[in-house]
Amino acid sequence: MNAHAILLEAGWLAVALGLVGTVAQYVRINRLGVEGVSLATWVLFVLMGSFWITYGAVSAHSWQVVLGSLLLLPLQASIVVRLKPWRRWPVSVRSFAFFVASCVLPTLVWGWAGGVYGTGVAMVANRVPQIVELVRHEDASGVSVSSWVLGVCGTGLWIAYYTGVRLWAPLISTFCAGTASLIIASLASWRHNQARDRLIAAEVFAD
Repeated sequence: MNAHAILLEAGWLAVALGLVGTVAQYVRINRLGVEGVSLATWVLFVLMGSFWITYGAVSAHSWQVVLGSLLLLPLQASIVVRLKPWRRWPVSVRSFAFFVASCVLPTLVWGWAGGVYGTGVAMVANRVPQIVELVRHEDASGVSVSSWVLGVCGTGLWIAYYTGVRLWAPLISTFCAGTASLIIASLASWRHNQARDRLIAAEVFAD
């Protein structure tokens, strides 16, 4: 197998890792609840997933790009439902408006490349609410470190794939989003370690 074929296979591995990571987050939320999970982040995940499906089918002609979002969409939508967006509808409206401004309008004005670059901005901004939640709130029980770490690993695989098929706009956008995901994984790990230390300290004092 030559180097080009390996880069193409990286796309399928990225699809698989993305699915595993989203399932891990879905299971964690079902088990531990939605405390510390950002509604804005997951609404944008659903909206941008729809964008990537359309881009992969219409412009990139890539099954990897299509399935990379299509397989995740039902789970992401289920998480949004768990967060009860109808109770915080202004958050959902702002997320939709941001998606239109950053993804839809650039696509209409500058074509698919403009939309993909806009999506890169949106993917980074999409992760900012989760970063803020982790900074502000000590309880991050609903945030799965493993899913975000898998997301970072998936970013590397997508970058390899986009290099192989010479899709530079998605490569740059994905790199930026992966950097933000790494920040979330680091903050979530820090919060979980804090919670573990508090639990150990409480058990010590109880004894």
